[in-house]
Parts: sequence; C-alpha cells; structure tokens
Amino acid sequence: MTEPPMTLFLLLIIVAIVLGIIGATVEGLFYLLIIGILVFLVDLVLAGMKLGRRRSKHPR
Repeated sequence: MTEPPMTLFLLLIIVAIVLGIIGATVEGLFYLLIIGILVFLVDLVLAGMKLGRRRSKHPR
C-alpha cells in the first residue's frame, strides 16, 4: 500500500489552520473551528501511524 506524500500532510495542516482562524473570528461559524481542530487531530494521528510503521520495519 502506498503512503500519502508529505504534501498531503502539509495541506491538511494548512486547511485546519484556515478553518480554525475563520471559525474563531467570524461570528456564527464556530463549527468551522471544531472541524479545523478535528482535521488537525486526524492528521496528527495519521502522521503518528506513518512514523510507527516506519520504525517497526527496522528491528534492533
């Protein structure tokens, strides 16, 4: 299975930041802040799984 490129990780981080800023500043769009936080957390979990898989391939 192919791993997603680093550009996808960075794109998701940027989307999360933009959604968070819009959700925090525009009245009535608080849900965008929540969505931005969720996108950020999912991206971190996926990055952690990618690093975990990479470490498990190299036994000591």
